[in-house]
Parts: sequence; C-alpha cells; structure tokens
Amino acid sequence: MHIRVIGAPIDLGADRRGVDIGPSAIRYAGLHDHLRALGHTVSDFGNIHVPQPESRPIGSPKLKYLDPIVEVSEELANVVTDALQSDQFPLILGGDHSMALGSISGVANVHKNLGIIWVDAHGDFNIEETSPSGNIHGMILAALVGQGNSRLTHIGGWAPKLNPENIVIVGARDLDPGEQDLLRKHRVHVYTMSDVDRYGMSNIMSQAIEIAGRQDQPIHLSLDMDSLDPREAPGVGTPVRGGLSYREAHLAMEMVSDSKHMVSMDVVEVNSILDRENATARLAVELILSALGKKIL
Repeated sequence: MHIRVIGAPIDLGADRRGVDIGPSAIRYAGLHDHLRALGHTVSDFGNIHVPQPESRPIGSPKLKYLDPIVEVSEELANVVTDALQSDQFPLILGGDHSMALGSISGVANVHKNLGIIWVDAHGDFNIEETSPSGNIHGMILAALVGQGNSRLTHIGGWAPKLNPENIVIVGARDLDPGEQDLLRKHRVHVYTMSDVDRYGMSNIMSQAIEIAGRQDQPIHLSLDMDSLDPREAPGVGTPVRGGLSYREAHLAMEMVSDSKHMVSMDVVEVNSILDRENATARLAVELILSALGKKIL
C-alpha cells in the first residue's frame, strides 16, 4: 500500500493548547520506518498550514475560531481527496479532532457512501445550541451529517457528507446532555465503555464493522487517543478516566484491518506538552501499525 502521511497540526478546536505538536511527535516516534518495515510505501506531504490561535480572532464564543477552522478544513479536504485520487491511502495526523471535518470531507468527495468508525471518549455531536464550550472539535460529526452551522456543514460546497446511520462511535464515556438527544434523534450507533465492559471489544468491533461497512461500503477510521485510559495515553487534550485498555485498543485496530474496508484513517489529540517521554505518540504509532496490518504472528 502507498500511504500518504498528512499533518494537520490544528490547535483551534479546543481550549487546551499543545495538540499542534502531535503530528511531529508521531513522526518522531518512528512512524515512517515502522510502516516501511510492514512493506508499505510511504510519502509525507508535510503539514498543511494552520494559523496559531493568537494570530486570529476567536470570533463567536459559541463557535470559537470558526473562520480559520473552515479555511483549514477546506485545504485538508483537497489534500485528502488528491491522495485518494492518486491511489494513495491518506493517514492524517492531528491536531485536535476538528481536523476530521476536513479529512472526512476529503474522503467523502471520493467515497459517497462512507462508513465511519469513530473511536473516542466523546461523541463530538454537538451543535452551536447544545455545546457547553463553543469548541468546534465537539461539533464535527454533527456537521458532517448536515447539522449545525452551515459554514461547517458545507465544507467543499455540499452537505451532508455522511448518513448518520453509517456512523459508529466506540468507547464513548463523556457525552453532553443535548448531544445525547441529538445522537438518539439521528440514530447514530454509540457503544459506550459500559457496552465494551458488558459485551467485550471483539463483539463490539464486529458489530461496528458490520454497520459501518455494510454492503461493502468503505470505512474511515478516526482514532482519538483520548479513547484510551489516561494511564495508557497520558498526553491527550481531554483525558477522561475509564477508557480503553492497551489490549482493547489494539484488538479494535486489528479487527478494522482484517475487515479490508478501511480506505483512510486519522489519529488525533496527541498533546506532547502533557505527555511523558513521548509515550502517547509512541502508542499512537503502535495502534496505526495494528490498523495497517501488523500482527503478533
């Protein structure tokens, strides 16, 4: 497989600073060499340009940094679309989860009936009216299904990008009240950590892949490192106790790989300022490798 690595060091969608270093930290953890050792061809696009928060006005407190996030999303969507049209696998490194607005829009330009597996402690299904913070990283999935501010929903000039019934959230454990109502209303499939505990990761992922990949449709995998327990991944933007274990996360990635449905992947929320000896970035590399074919035997 020819993998195009794309850095999206966006630090505009959340309040806590530091995730803009994430793409560099993941590269520094040996990503390219490990991917080549698996037999992949790797080319690196470098990082798209992202303005620093200090250089741009925050805008509305209900939609913080809307203008630069839209600009970055448009550029990232074009880069991802170009990778797919060049028969390359886009691997996008974040940055906060607002970058998925651009990455998934770019994939949806090519794959019109796209399934999503969203591995995250959070649902990211708020809209302007339900968000308690105004942080756009918590509105991305809603925007992709056409809900919320039109400037977010219409990246690339069209909406919606996704059918909500093709979205599966895995590992949720921190959902806002208004967000819960929206997730139910739009019939998004949500597997909480309670579900993982009750039914096991193998069963959860089997169902997730069946839903997102129904009728052989392609899957985009979005991995937020805060889906893991903070003991495993200390360097994340929004840590929440009680997350996925090391083994559960690897199993999830391996099962997506085995499905042969994945056409693109993004990895977000590595915060090197909060990390210890680049441990979270190194774990991100391990999980990327599992998603892209690495096996124990």
